[in-house]
Amino acid sequence: MPVKKVEKIWMNGTLVNWDDAKIHVLSHVIHYGSSWFEGIRCYDTKKGSAIFRLDAHLRRLFDSTKMYRSPIPYTAQQLEVATKETIRVNNLKACYIRPVVYRGYGDVGVNPLGCPIDVFIAVWEWGSYLGGGALEDGIDVRVASWNRAAPNTFPTMAKAGGNYLNSQLIKMEAIVEGYSEGIALGVDGNISEGSGENLFVIRDGVIHTSPLVAAILPGITRASVMTLAEELGFKIKEMNIPRELLYVADEVFFTGTAAEITPIRSVDKIVVGEGKPGPITRRLQEAFFDVVHNANDKYNWLNFV
Repeated sequence: MPVKKVEKIWMNGTLVNWDDAKIHVLSHVIHYGSSWFEGIRCYDTKKGSAIFRLDAHLRRLFDSTKMYRSPIPYTAQQLEVATKETIRVNNLKACYIRPVVYRGYGDVGVNPLGCPIDVFIAVWEWGSYLGGGALEDGIDVRVASWNRAAPNTFPTMAKAGGNYLNSQLIKMEAIVEGYSEGIALGVDGNISEGSGENLFVIRDGVIHTSPLVAAILPGITRASVMTLAEELGFKIKEMNIPRELLYVADEVFFTGTAAEITPIRSVDKIVVGEGKPGPITRRLQEAFFDVVHNANDKYNWLNFV
């Protein structure tokens, strides 16, 4: 989805013009993928513009950089203020927010420790990540030929730019084969997640999702959906999920900041359930959008701009 240009981007403490937000070609991040980022949504709720779970996103950002010995030169509170300032200066009521921490121009070599740590925050208008109608009708996906990384190769709990080369392979393969998205398996052959989404599988009224040891990102939307599901009275199991459960599931759906709660109607051309979003998926969608659209937020998930 093309990015819609706005006026300003926050870079290292200063709001700069969109066209002036540039980095040096010898920045470490360009050569070695040394960046850490978040994807966050701001919703135009009935009570005003509100950022969904900003605190949780910022905590994950700080966790990601800590794993890579790259301390952020700002506090979480400073980044919160900067995020809101960037939204306001661009006159956006609803938007996608992309804070990025990266190793800049310094030494050229694998070791990043001699390179500065830079930060920018960009915001722009963004709609449905997986295409128009995805939330209502569901999408068709395939199981990828590419696996997620083996344990102890790199930290999959970090939302690091370099990790997403694997995601690109999964996504491109799905697109060129005519699918909207791919589902990756772990090295043990069990389900991991999508290229940029966590996955839930429903069978006989029980909601299953892969555990952190399945090389998944600890998704903010994933955690939110688990909270909503428990409150609605559904049983949730975090467990290793075999590939074949996808083919006999009653319902399957993705979660993520970009994907929100997106139903899956087929996997590898095998219809999921009745080939349309199922009742549990629908109830979870309704509960989620009641928070982010109607601002019925008893969880303190919304941070108003």
